[in-house]
Amino acid sequence: MASELTKIFPVRIRERLNGTDLLAEGYTELRFRCNGPVIFLRGREEFFIHKNGGMCREEENGYVISVNEIREMMEYISNFSVYAHEEELKQGFLTIQGGHRVGICGKVVWSEGRIMTIRNISFLNIRLARENKDCSKELLPYLFEGDRLCHTLIVSPPGCGKTTLLRDMIRQISDGGAWKKQDGAIERFYGRKVGVVDERSELAACYHGVPQNDLGKRTDVLDGCPKTLGIELLLRSMSPEVIAVDELGGERDMESIRQSIHCGCTILATAHGEGKSLWFGPDGAEKKRGIPGGMFERYVFLKQGGNPGVIEAVCDRDGQEVRL
Repeated sequence: MASELTKIFPVRIRERLNGTDLLAEGYTELRFRCNGPVIFLRGREEFFIHKNGGMCREEENGYVISVNEIREMMEYISNFSVYAHEEELKQGFLTIQGGHRVGICGKVVWSEGRIMTIRNISFLNIRLARENKDCSKELLPYLFEGDRLCHTLIVSPPGCGKTTLLRDMIRQISDGGAWKKQDGAIERFYGRKVGVVDERSELAACYHGVPQNDLGKRTDVLDGCPKTLGIELLLRSMSPEVIAVDELGGERDMESIRQSIHCGCTILATAHGEGKSLWFGPDGAEKKRGIPGGMFERYVFLKQGGNPGVIEAVCDRDGQEVRL
């Protein structure tokens, strides 16, 4: 098991896992709920830590974690200084070494319309960070018109891999590269300066300010910053050619995107949606989310179900599928 995960588990759970490599086993989420069985998820499959050691499928044999053990985990996660992470706690998650994100629930301390912190933490969800390098390689030719990179929006329901796909797109576009055309010729594209506003710390997965994921050699990251503020900061200070954000939604996001486009930046983004037909239909999500028609030149739709990151269609601004 990866060392950065081993060290945050309670001692009794470490003993029962006995060196199991969670990353190699393909788990995606690790759920810890006070006085309930520990559940490891692999897609929609559930696995339990057996009370006597190892893994099992039977809930009745699962190891039940106590409130004190969850508090023990929080001590390890925060390096024995929970209060030093108050700002992150307000957002409901912490990022640990390796880029893994720990979501938290407990008693919310609320004042003057703002979350001040979360106390009595009793529920944890560890989302395991996984890079899938080159998963966007086949997609890239559809996103260019000559040397020009198109404004691109990746659309899918939750859990279909849009953040993973965007992460690799950022890396490829930052580093530059090439692909083989249908006639056998090599089409090359130069590396671009990419600014990433990583509001939820899922793209770069920064730990102490250092990205744990590879976003390319020409990429700058604003970690934990709201998109609207982050885009303005990047435009003012980092002269990006491309700006990448995850999970667009709301008019304020759209106004920041418009500002970026007016400044000559190419936009890469994701949004929740159910598919091509619903998105471009008369009551489509595009209108409901306030995304003006024509703002994006490429829409990448991912298939629901099966393996994450599988592309259903790539469409232009009018909803017509792009052909090479």
